[in-house]
Amino acid sequence: MIIENNPMRSTLHALDLIAERQKALSCNLANMDTPNYKRKDISFSQYLGGTANPLETALAAKMGPSPVTIETSEEKVNPATELSEMQKNSLLYTVAARRMTSLITEMKTVINMGNG
Repeated sequence: MIIENNPMRSTLHALDLIAERQKALSCNLANMDTPNYKRKDISFSQYLGGTANPLETALAAKMGPSPVTIETSEEKVNPATELSEMQKNSLLYTVAARRMTSLITEMKTVINMGNG
């Protein structure tokens, strides 16, 4: 497990992981009629679960039980499930992007106060 003390770095990692999950979910939809295709997903709760940041805690609760790995399952791809998971992933991305924006705003404020 990687524990980041840098909130910007951990948020960047969260954004990267969310993007990778979106790719896996998209791939599932694209291959749902492919014979012998195994559904893939990415979960990363252990990666994020050890941090004290509320964003990482929320992401860890939503995104499954194991570190960053592509998990495959024998279940058939259900388009409704994949679209639902994509919606959840999109919400997580929005939260992470807002967190990054907040961190950048905080940095700008500190820089501007130091220049005054």
